[in-house]
Amino acid sequence: MIQDLTVDIFLKELSSKSPTPGGGGAAGLGGAVGAALGEMVVNLTLGKKKYADVEEEMQSILEKLEILKTEFIRLADEDGIVFAPLAAAYGLPSATEEEKKYKEAVLEENLLKASLVPVSVMERAVEALGLMEILAEKGSRLAVSDVGVGVQFIRSALLGAKMNVSINTGLMKNREKAVSLNEQAEKLAQEGTRRADAIYAAVEAALRK
Repeated sequence: MIQDLTVDIFLKELSSKSPTPGGGGAAGLGGAVGAALGEMVVNLTLGKKKYADVEEEMQSILEKLEILKTEFIRLADEDGIVFAPLAAAYGLPSATEEEKKYKEAVLEENLLKASLVPVSVMERAVEALGLMEILAEKGSRLAVSDVGVGVQFIRSALLGAKMNVSINTGLMKNREKAVSLNEQAEKLAQEGTRRADAIYAAVEAALRK
């Protein structure tokens, strides 16, 4: 599991010939880093007299970000798990018509599974950005730059995951399902990037004051 690896070992595995971890794992980890930065901002806000009026809201955000951080890591691992049977499916025999049909069915099943994981990453990213938006406004001003950094990690996770949706749906035979997944991913990407860019702009404005 990714969470059991040191940073050095993860980067060595990421840079190796092994297809996993790959872009999907990196996207999930990026989302987790962004969520963790959000948690740091909350922890720097909690207990401060200046922010007493948002104490309860901050505590709620902290709990939600912790769940999202865990989910990002789980999905980073899941990306590698669903890739293994997909890779194996490409090696199935296809000499006979029966073998071709079986291979196509197995590929289709695993392409769908490989598409759903990054869609889930995108959904978590949009949710996380909603929380970061609140932190940009109400979190400790001493850590507002960390909100901006966290947002960029989450934005990268969002768009990186979209790439993984596209590469899998592009190979699916069920075009109706593929189009549906692509539309869902596009909607999430548009909403997420809009939020991320607005938050980042707000953070930059706050830093110039």
